[in-house]
Amino acid sequence: MSEVLNHEQIRKKITRMAFEIYERNIYSGGVVLAGITGMGTTLSHLLAKELTAISSIAIEEVEVILDKKDVSKSEVKLSAPISLSGKTLVLVDDVLNTGRTLAFAMKPFLKEDINKMELAVLVNRAHGLFPFRPDYTGYELSTTLNEHIKVDFSGENYSVHLH
Repeated sequence: MSEVLNHEQIRKKITRMAFEIYERNIYSGGVVLAGITGMGTTLSHLLAKELTAISSIAIEEVEVILDKKDVSKSEVKLSAPISLSGKTLVLVDDVLNTGRTLAFAMKPFLKEDINKMELAVLVNRAHGLFPFRPDYTGYELSTTLNEHIKVDFSGENYSVHLH
């Protein structure tokens, strides 16, 4: 197991991503960060905290709840009802691998009146089995399908490891 990103590097990437979201959405009617269950929700919360500190844009958060181990059979729902009319939705996950989880995570938003939908990930593995390209990426990392990325936001020292 090798460390890919340490705590300080992750903090800097989250700050940069927050500034990019702010710059692209400065005239938006608000930004809704939709974190995918697990580390995606944690990353969403960290981005929301940073966005609130640097901008006056209305920031809202919601969790996209699904079973990442079996997304095709999982019920996909939101942690709370949320109004998306005229707002930018940023779907957030820790790692973009094939895009399968993201495809299913979009389901609750497909019939909503969203101004635009964007994607933010901390690590993009770029395997691209589904046609997703993140709008906001912390780190691009080429890996084999047999390698695994583990994002750890627990405790006081965040890390990303390659297994």
